[in-house]
Amino acid sequence: MSPRDLSIPGERHPEKAHRPDNAQPKKPAWIRVKAPTSAGYRETRDIIRAQKLVTVCEEAGCPNVGECWSQGHATMMIMGEICTRGCTFCNVATGKPQTLDAFEPGRVAHAVEQLGLNHVVVTSVDRDDLDDGGAEHFAQTIRAIRHRSPGTTIEVLTPDFLKCPPSALETVVAARPDVFNHNLETVPGLYPEVRPGARYFHSLRLLQKVKELDPAMFTKSGIMVGLGEERQAVHQVMDDLRSADVDFLTIGQYLQPTPKHHAVARFVTPEEFAAYEKAAYGKGFLMVSATPLTRSSYHAGDDFARLRAARQERLGRA
Repeated sequence: MSPRDLSIPGERHPEKAHRPDNAQPKKPAWIRVKAPTSAGYRETRDIIRAQKLVTVCEEAGCPNVGECWSQGHATMMIMGEICTRGCTFCNVATGKPQTLDAFEPGRVAHAVEQLGLNHVVVTSVDRDDLDDGGAEHFAQTIRAIRHRSPGTTIEVLTPDFLKCPPSALETVVAARPDVFNHNLETVPGLYPEVRPGARYFHSLRLLQKVKELDPAMFTKSGIMVGLGEERQAVHQVMDDLRSADVDFLTIGQYLQPTPKHHAVARFVTPEEFAAYEKAAYGKGFLMVSATPLTRSSYHAGDDFARLRAARQERLGRA
């Protein structure tokens, strides 16, 4: 599997071809990262290629891929590389997906074992073409990783299962991932433009339902800033997530993949991110990561260790 050509947005994103071009502003110094060149990066890449796997690191054009892959960390993206949604922020291709690969869970588990991961993040494209949205495939992947690497903690970053029966979410939770993550992505007022196929309160309810099904399971969600949101709307999202008993919040800078994607309204400064982090901790989150380069799976293993420690500390004070 090779990275897609990001220079042909019309071919990669035919659903966005009709959109006018948006200027891509120059990134400030605090956003720029070095190109990946290390031996560790190449070793991780070779394992991913050998197992014929897809990673969100490549498909979403993550700026942290060089750092993470150099350390042997990769976020597995299951169920193919074609999404059934057309979110205007996302660099994953949209179209008609292929049938599920029954051997993929085993190959993911093999890669996790080869990489020696203590913590792995498994995500997916949206699969609105499947009756369960791919929930059973998630569960099979979790079980396969547990079988080959019983000491590895598992974090899932799932789609919203919007068109699925309640049993879809129940299937994933029953497989007992250590962290259940579902990103709200942006503030509710921007959903019609940024995330038109999703529903803000459905996603919020999904996270709340996870806690109802398994109160001990860690839940996590994230948003991007710099899309045109107001600061007060970000604080409202924090309050909504705490009402759903979400433990962990990530906030990162939106970066525009191509001229056909949603424009960057502005680059949020590191000082503003620090203010968001302080506010989120004040609202009761156990763990917060708010920096320009924060992504859902960035430093996820280290953050999970801190998350568990924070829960133990809170329980000790209760």
